[in-house]
Amino acid sequence: MNKSQNNQPKDVEGLTLVIGGSGKTGRRVVNLLKSKGVPVRIGSRSANPSFDWNREDGWGSCLENVTSAYITYAPDLAMPGATDAIQAFVDLAKNRGVNRLVLLSGRGEEEAQACESIVRESGIRSTIVRASWFFQNFCEGAFVDMVRAGEIALPAGNTPEPFVDVDDISDVVVAALTEEGHDGKVYEVTGPRMLTFAEAAAELSEAIGKEIKYTEIPHDAFVAGAAEAGAPKDVIWMLDYLFSTVLDGRNAYVTDGVQQALGRPPRDFADYAQQVVARGLWKNADA
Repeated sequence: MNKSQNNQPKDVEGLTLVIGGSGKTGRRVVNLLKSKGVPVRIGSRSANPSFDWNREDGWGSCLENVTSAYITYAPDLAMPGATDAIQAFVDLAKNRGVNRLVLLSGRGEEEAQACESIVRESGIRSTIVRASWFFQNFCEGAFVDMVRAGEIALPAGNTPEPFVDVDDISDVVVAALTEEGHDGKVYEVTGPRMLTFAEAAAELSEAIGKEIKYTEIPHDAFVAGAAEAGAPKDVIWMLDYLFSTVLDGRNAYVTDGVQQALGRPPRDFADYAQQVVARGLWKNADA
């Protein structure tokens, strides 16, 4: 039986702030919470009140009547300045009476773990969810245009990665926000198996019915190409960090975080690919 079916939702008091509420995990968390009848405030630059990690003077309005929060930091907790921002936000949240925090963190990132420590040592009930590469990067993120064009060109090498479904991450986050039994836990979530980017491309080819090639390109050329394409400096920094540091083999193992949190196995990449094909998101992928 699913673990989440055994836990009764706790009494909901006040709002749940979902920082990054329009992002990959955030919008799913918002929808799941609303389906459970949990009142939600979306934390994003386009929301009212607006939430911006670079404008601390606006955080207080976002935290008004908030008792729990889901924290995502863009573009990544490894970014310089992230620990200062997380510390300032957590301090303010505690001062405002927030009593539960869930932090989306990174796997194998020392800088992210420094942010985890801030949350865990805050005195607020908290849960950490560690994740790395998402399935959804191929359909609604950085690689979707590559898939549609029929070629994934990246400096990923042959390092395997246990890609994880964002829907699984969101389910874990919502369980931690709405059920008892998750306080103090660190859930490191992955998919059920590892894939290199070349293997992922082969599985996408099978699902789509057209060849999606994987082409290895030099790291420096990839970063330079992103800059020439006009990518923001923080995005370029993040891509450089992800491919040079996080994808160095440190995360090349499968974990059971989804099973621990939800009492069910994580979703498989092949099933994800079939679902995306059914939705037509890769319709113009060319051989």
